[in-house]
Amino acid sequence: MSFEEFVARRHAAGELVVQPRMGFADPAAMRAGLAATRSAAAATVGTVTLDSYTRVCDTASVAHALRNGIALNGYPIVNHPADVTRAMLDGLEGPEFPVQVRHGSARPADIFRAMIAAGLHATEGGPVSYCLPYSRTPLDESVRNWAHCCDLLLDAEHPAGRPHLETFGGCMMGQLCPPSELVALSVLEALFFYRRGVRSISVSYAQQTNMTQDQEAVSALRRLCAELLPEATWHVVIYAYMGLFPRTSDGARGLLGTAAELAVSTGSERLIVKTTAEAHRIPTVAENVAALEHAGAVARSVTGKATVDRDNQVYREAYALVDAVLNSHADLGRAIVVAFKRGLLDVPYCLHPDNAGQARSYLDPTGRLGWSELGSLPLRRVVESHHADRITSSTLMSALSHIQNVYDAEALEQPMRAIGGES
Repeated sequence: MSFEEFVARRHAAGELVVQPRMGFADPAAMRAGLAATRSAAAATVGTVTLDSYTRVCDTASVAHALRNGIALNGYPIVNHPADVTRAMLDGLEGPEFPVQVRHGSARPADIFRAMIAAGLHATEGGPVSYCLPYSRTPLDESVRNWAHCCDLLLDAEHPAGRPHLETFGGCMMGQLCPPSELVALSVLEALFFYRRGVRSISVSYAQQTNMTQDQEAVSALRRLCAELLPEATWHVVIYAYMGLFPRTSDGARGLLGTAAELAVSTGSERLIVKTTAEAHRIPTVAENVAALEHAGAVARSVTGKATVDRDNQVYREAYALVDAVLNSHADLGRAIVVAFKRGLLDVPYCLHPDNAGQARSYLDPTGRLGWSELGSLPLRRVVESHHADRITSSTLMSALSHIQNVYDAEALEQPMRAIGGES
């Protein structure tokens, strides 16, 4: 059973698939993390998250770290021989527990080769989302790299089923990118994979700052994918909030629970979780398992589906962005590069040289994300109104910490519990 088939079967059974971010340099530790994920009381898939050196193709630094016992922040799949990775996965990865490789690279060819050699067929990223926030690689080079990697994936034999690619475009910058652009980037990366021949795709969307707006965004994402990916099998993956996370344990659990509610209420099939340690350090395996089980429990308690206007504001903006890109050039990879050069795509607060850096966003009093400055975005006839006040360092910091403060305040307002459990 392939990655896509596992997710589809669980969704048909009424279960939300939950997934951690998890990566360890030592194969034994990586295996233990996967085993704990598989044993969690939830519908889970496994994750092998790679280290930062591998992300930027610095295999020499990885080799130095492995020789000298220096800690790495993920699994160095390129440096570990394929038989070592296969042994690490043996008896765990399979039809009832697919494993996805997560990496963050704008130059991922060696990662794809190592993943394929190890027998894995599911990974994620994209030419925009793994370039602009994470690297100095020119965007046109990243587009070429990702086109090549799609070919590598499709040319390889995959006994377990079709190869699967997940977009990361719906998570750009983690926070303060208006949902319409997240939707547009996720759709464009999915369409990029599709036009390269990939037919098993998942589209990402990161939880933002207003539940209703997020539900509108997922509706827009689904509608655009249905229109543009007619022959693909695709599903939606929600990411728990990727900005400043609550510092209190109750606040962190509350925010993760809201992400699970967003996933279920929008019919999304999969959720990437975060833990109570997010604001402080890299989580332990036990904390990851606790997050998986909490998200799964909340998901089982949610029964209703969101009622959303299909022609909502997020859809109208996302449609305009996608349409402008598709009309920029017949070749989608080239169209994406041209769109960023012209400012037709412009990610707020992104410092990559290929991003125009003229668009800005703001939070309104209800927590909805909007545009304060449009730059050259093709939205002047679409955006109902935009914020006229200039964004200052103070208002930016307030927006960045908004979710953290809201959920921590709610947690601190709850009755204090003594060791014995009494209020």
